[in-house]
Amino acid sequence: MVKPSVLVFDVNETLVDIDSLAPLFADRFGDERVLREWFAQLVMYSMTVTLAGNYVTFPALGRGVLRMLGAVYHVDVTDDDLDRLTTGLLTMPAHPDAAEGLAALRDNGFRLVTLTNSPPNPNGPTALQNSGLAGFFEHQLSVDARRAFKPAPTVYRYVCETLGVAPAECMMVAAHVWDTLGAQHVGFSSALITRPGNPPLPVDGLAQPTLVASDLRELAERLTAGRPRMDN
Repeated sequence: MVKPSVLVFDVNETLVDIDSLAPLFADRFGDERVLREWFAQLVMYSMTVTLAGNYVTFPALGRGVLRMLGAVYHVDVTDDDLDRLTTGLLTMPAHPDAAEGLAALRDNGFRLVTLTNSPPNPNGPTALQNSGLAGFFEHQLSVDARRAFKPAPTVYRYVCETLGVAPAECMMVAAHVWDTLGAQHVGFSSALITRPGNPPLPVDGLAQPTLVASDLRELAERLTAGRPRMDN
């Protein structure tokens, strides 16, 4: 494998832990597993609005999906619940392995950037900043700049345009196969981080991730093997 020079990280679930939102779903629906249903629907409808040529922000869509699930389960979703979701999305903690893995990758000379479905926060810190991970990245990029959600090709090309690099220099690092597939379609390599519930998709005819790792520590070990360490 030709090792990339730029690592492009997804944020939600890859770097920060969406399971921190589980208490909201346990309180409102009586079952924290509804969190995963909500997130799956949120991703599905983000792709849907892009395919339909429309755009709303990820948090706005997330609030709408929460109300929709309320209607499905005959649960009254209040404005307080929506505010709690909005706050929760901005305050998800980093995964325990994230800082160590990112530090190792940075110190070994990789350029680190993020590409997230979440928009910039005009009223304060982003989820990445609140997690304590923002300082590892030279750019925090959002699909909001292209008004299309991943895995639309335009958002991965936006990364290349912003950094002035070719797709072949980039590796997408994500916990979701739909993200790695989108990036590989435009010429990125990819690393799938197998967070719980996110294994590879073994389908003939679909591109498989270049690397599969259980967490960012393992990713760093595999990408830095034999690579000279950069002096700080």
